[in-house]
Amino acid sequence: MLLTQLGVELDVRPSSVVEVCEGEPGAVVLANARAKAAAGVATMANTETAGVVVIGVDTVVALDGRIHGKPSSAADAAETLRALSGRTHEVFSGVVVLGCAEGERSHVERTEVDFRALDAHWLQWYIDSGEWRERAGGYAIQGRGAALVRAVRGDWTNVVGLPLGALLELLPELLVG
Repeated sequence: MLLTQLGVELDVRPSSVVEVCEGEPGAVVLANARAKAAAGVATMANTETAGVVVIGVDTVVALDGRIHGKPSSAADAAETLRALSGRTHEVFSGVVVLGCAEGERSHVERTEVDFRALDAHWLQWYIDSGEWRERAGGYAIQGRGAALVRAVRGDWTNVVGLPLGALLELLPELLVG
């Protein structure tokens, strides 16, 4: 993960919140990130939390305003990738930081991604990789999914799933000390 490469100590705790899946993409990711951060705080209710900061993040892929979440099957992934093929879509990430003296800090990041036109061979190659599992929009730009992308306008780390620039603006003290 990028933060550990920067020397930031993390304790990653997956959350079991029920995510919002429909609505305006920016509002959806912000609501989900807020719920994840609140769930993270709740898991620490009986522990020493002085100085602890909880970060909630959610990422979705949107095409023409429609959210394409994590595919439930290979067929679902193929359908999503066919929809993205040869088109420009948006990746939205919501970041919510709790545990700061000023209260909640939040941001929504938006990045445009141009996909190559995917023929049946490209599509099958990617589906067979299995990399689409648990990935918003059914692809991972930091892996084989990079081959599906023609261009990115905005923060590449947002497409990976944690917009580092936005996080550092919300929490510049991460890199201090």
